[in-house]
Amino acid sequence: MTIDENAPVRLEDIIPIAFPAGGITLAGLRKEVARGNLAVEKIAGKLFTTLGDIKRMREKCRVKEKDPDSINDLRREDVRPPGLSETDQNSLAQESLQHLVRKTRQRLRKSS
Repeated sequence: MTIDENAPVRLEDIIPIAFPAGGITLAGLRKEVARGNLAVEKIAGKLFTTLGDIKRMREKCRVKEKDPDSINDLRREDVRPPGLSETDQNSLAQESLQHLVRKTRQRLRKSS
C-alpha cells in the first residue's frame, strides 16, 4: 500500500508507516508538534499529518555535525589562532593607560 506524500494520516497511524523500525511514539510526535517541528491539521478533534510533513520534521530535527574541539585546522575562517583574547587585550590597554596616567601625575608633581 502506497500513501501519497500529501495525504492526511492520523498521527498514531502514521508512526508505523513513517517509522517502520519504531523508535518514535505518539507522545514523541506530539512533542515535535509542540516544538513547531511537525505540522499537523486538527480535523474533527483528531490530529492529522502527512508523510511530507514528517520528512520536513526530520530535516528540522537533523543533528548538525559538531565542529572539532581542536584549533589545528587554522585554514577555517571561524577559528582564531592562539593568542591574547579580547579581554586580555583590553586589560593590557587599560594597564598601559593607567601607567601613562601615573607617569604624567608624577611629572606634574615634580614640576609644581
